[in-house]
Amino acid sequence: MSATPLVQIQGLQPRAVPAVSDGQLVDSFGRVMGDLRISVTDRCNFRCVYCMPEEGLQWLNRESLLTFDEIERLARLFVAQGVHEIRLTGGEPTLRPGLPDLVARLAKIPGITSLSLTTNGFMLKNLARPLAEAGLTRINVSLDTLDHERFHQITRRPWLKQVLEGLAELERYPSIRPIKINAVAMRHWSETEAVPLALLAREKGYIVRFIEFMPLDADGNWEHERVLTGREIKAILEREIMPLVPIPTEKSSTSRRYRFADGVGEIGFINPVSEPFCASCNRLRLTADGQLRTCLFSIDEWDLRTPLRSGITDEQLLELVRDAVWHKELKHKINEGEAFQRASRSMSQIGG
Repeated sequence: MSATPLVQIQGLQPRAVPAVSDGQLVDSFGRVMGDLRISVTDRCNFRCVYCMPEEGLQWLNRESLLTFDEIERLARLFVAQGVHEIRLTGGEPTLRPGLPDLVARLAKIPGITSLSLTTNGFMLKNLARPLAEAGLTRINVSLDTLDHERFHQITRRPWLKQVLEGLAELERYPSIRPIKINAVAMRHWSETEAVPLALLAREKGYIVRFIEFMPLDADGNWEHERVLTGREIKAILEREIMPLVPIPTEKSSTSRRYRFADGVGEIGFINPVSEPFCASCNRLRLTADGQLRTCLFSIDEWDLRTPLRSGITDEQLLELVRDAVWHKELKHKINEGEAFQRASRSMSQIGG
């Protein structure tokens, strides 16, 4: 049942047999899972060029989506096995009716230390209060530019004003902190956006993170040459603003964190293409239709929805989860030419 890697990375060695009695989810390389991303819908009201086509995607029908009861059951199962961070994603998760109710249910699960949401921010003006009252603790808002025309170009929607209003409303609820801004970094685009976004971190106290463009676009147009690396953006910020000083991070962190030399403003760089962090990956992903993915770039999925609906016991379900986790991929192969295979779904269908 153990996975056999083609290569080793950073000293990771495959283990002979899965650990099934230590109350943790461990893969064949000894990585312990602590972070679960749960997609609640594949639908989105934006059409960002690096994620979705302008039209033509087929949406999941309502019956295919995991119910809130099913999501809560799975969340409890994972948390009982050591997962302590849960992030709700999409598509655009705020499009799922009753989202604050789901947040409230998950917030009551003992053992969760971080309950977060990734959103495009469009509906936050109305949802910030109910999400805060439900127990949401952290939030990531996707925002690639502060220019209205460029925002329209990249999202194919003229809604920057609504996103900024949502962020302003969110500031009123200090129980949701930190507020993180995620910006996808693309060559010939982000070079001019980096400084205004970084200044937003200094002015508002948001943590602004630049994420390298990954081959998860539904159109399949990703090219390595379109990746603007974290190192390049860091150089721009240090040239135009001031030096950045490293901030210590947890081993499993995806972000390289920095603070400006005067102590005002935190910037993060998520560099999965130029500086992969697979060796410390502790993340799992559950799609809106109940498929467990052990890597963002997985070409295989593990069906949990069908057994969930067939009357399976928690212990039987846990065996399926353990088997899936044991087969977690050693690494993605973005930089390995023909060895790289695109993920079996696009980002909006996977959940971030």
